[in-house]
Amino acid sequence: MIDTEPLDTGLGDADDDDFDETVEVDDSPLPDHRYMDRELSWLAFNQRVLELAEDPALPVLERANFLAIFASNLDEFFMVRVAGLKRRIVTGLAVPTNVGRAPLDVLADISEGAHALQLRHARAWTELVKPALAEAGIEAVGWDDLTDDERADLYDYFQAQVFPVLMPLAVDPAHPFPYISGLSLNLAIRIRNAKTGRQEFARLKVPSMLPRFVEVPARSPQPGTSRYLPLEQLIANHLGDLFPGMEILEHHTFRLTRNEDVVIEEDETENLIQALEAELLRRRFGPPIRLEVTEQMDDVTLDLLISELEVTDQEVYRLPGPLDLRGLFDLARIDRPELHYPPHVPVTATAFQPAEQNGRADLFAAIRKGDVLVHHPYESFNTSVVAFLEQAARDPHVLAIKQTLYRTSGDSPIVQALIDAAERGKQVLALVEVKARFDEAANIVWARKLEKAGVHVVYGLVGLKTHCKLLHVIREEDGMLRSYSHIGTGNYNPKTSRLYEDFGLFTADEQVGRDLTRLFNELSGYAIEKKFKRLLVAPLHLRKGLLRLIDKERRNALEGKPAHIRIKVNSMVDEQIIDALYRASAAGVRVDVWVRGICSLKTGLPGVSDNITVRSILGRYLEHSRIFAFENDGDPQVYIGSADMMHRNLDRRVEALVRVVAPGHVKELIDLFEVAMSETTSSWHLEAEGGWVRRSVGEDGKPLVDLQDRTMAQIQRRRRARAVR
Repeated sequence: MIDTEPLDTGLGDADDDDFDETVEVDDSPLPDHRYMDRELSWLAFNQRVLELAEDPALPVLERANFLAIFASNLDEFFMVRVAGLKRRIVTGLAVPTNVGRAPLDVLADISEGAHALQLRHARAWTELVKPALAEAGIEAVGWDDLTDDERADLYDYFQAQVFPVLMPLAVDPAHPFPYISGLSLNLAIRIRNAKTGRQEFARLKVPSMLPRFVEVPARSPQPGTSRYLPLEQLIANHLGDLFPGMEILEHHTFRLTRNEDVVIEEDETENLIQALEAELLRRRFGPPIRLEVTEQMDDVTLDLLISELEVTDQEVYRLPGPLDLRGLFDLARIDRPELHYPPHVPVTATAFQPAEQNGRADLFAAIRKGDVLVHHPYESFNTSVVAFLEQAARDPHVLAIKQTLYRTSGDSPIVQALIDAAERGKQVLALVEVKARFDEAANIVWARKLEKAGVHVVYGLVGLKTHCKLLHVIREEDGMLRSYSHIGTGNYNPKTSRLYEDFGLFTADEQVGRDLTRLFNELSGYAIEKKFKRLLVAPLHLRKGLLRLIDKERRNALEGKPAHIRIKVNSMVDEQIIDALYRASAAGVRVDVWVRGICSLKTGLPGVSDNITVRSILGRYLEHSRIFAFENDGDPQVYIGSADMMHRNLDRRVEALVRVVAPGHVKELIDLFEVAMSETTSSWHLEAEGGWVRRSVGEDGKPLVDLQDRTMAQIQRRRRARAVR
């Protein structure tokens, strides 16, 4: 969306006067026990994902996809959050949590909650989604369900495609217990030597490069029907081929999760890339933190695994049904359109649509007319961000391009455009965050590729992750230099941009250009010290700026002026921010919080959070944008950017929020908020006792408004209206 009406930014010409003034922030006492435990709040978030999988109103293949997302989320939670907590306990660095719980007690709470959720997850598959898939003609079957002909056909597949890549590893005095890689699916096999009668143990890894669900060949195919067998069952029923002359006594699947968090002492490391590569290698051998086994596993096998892997009883998860339901990602990709969400093709933002059909839009000219606010995935990332960067790479008048890269796709047109620009002789700076969790190896590859093409690659500031989403283009026009800037809430990743909801602001505003020039100079230098005029930048100024904006609303409410705070984030954890919101609420400020994931804030605290409403929306797209809106006595101030309300974002990362100044854009963002918080919109409500209640159906039994469907329809109507004009 474009808005050309000029507006006084209210930030003045002085050096960030709005945020440099001394403000007496209310520090009146607040009640104890005013926070929710962040780890348990995360488990509650993943429960909301699971509730989508349990919803019979959703297309069944999407429900299978949500089961896989739940499993993937939980894996990462254990690999990072639980692993980090255990590491701090072992090293003696653990401190009480934000709710005052001892670390060991928190581990027990997590174990209890995670056990219950994993059992519920398994039941959702076996009792809800699996039968619903079967009704739709997609059967997940067991070996006992197959006919003799089907078994014969699958044996041929096993011999041709599976058997050659299997690697059984025996355990005996000459063969120590093998290393078990994190998240791998394995068979624990107990065998008896037919000649000696001796019992032995073997481990067999289920190959991860093969399809997890093997399609059963159909001799008389029926349209719209297919059958799938878990790969581990196919292998388990042909163990005789792997252990000839042996009697198979028991075989059970198991899966291990390891600590895969990366810790680097940057102050003591001269070469960050080499240190990170060494740490990534070490991550493969992190200590075990969770052992998942099937509920049928015998005690002898389980005791052996517990002993050899050195896990505790608390870390063992006995589960019914197949382990590692991330494999449902494969089933969810089955080409059955009627079992998926209706297709949605992102539209080109109105401002970036070419004047002539099949023509090419001039994005620089469009941005010169006025700021452009783009809403992904409803509006195309490729015809906005990618097209902007590719045009900049081709344009002979562009002198320099500077960009931050946190996560990007494997075949990224973003990276290729930067390479093309460098090869055309432009000055190109790429700030690659090589410490982006689980994308470290990929980012190292791209950093080296960029360097070889002549791009100036920097890795940010020591001790800080660079998480801000910034793109800055310098273009020569009529003998003068003009800045074109993009500040976003999401990564420069064309693939995730189709699934993640995000905003991006394009602007030719000179003040934003000066801010980004200074910020990139500091990012490629040594420190961030200066304040900025239209940006709030962490770690030095973002927290202070938000606290002052929140406190200004509190003071306005006390003076009888209009006061309203709206915040949309992925996570709301930071205690200082939460306390400021509590005090604003106590003063009468209406506070609306829209959070996707963790929320440590409590509603319903008498006299403290009576005016705070918290909603969570999950659905087809991952709600990822961050929005901060303040009523400001009738002159709303609205920011978008990369920062969540967590300690790491405010204190240990480089984050940036940009103020949205065009009245049309301010209205668009506030209107979106109003719909999200409405009682007629489907969402989860945070209750006073800390539970989340889903409200997706009205009192009349009809479905409530789906925010994402409504936004999609609204943007498409906007495009059609322009086409008519």
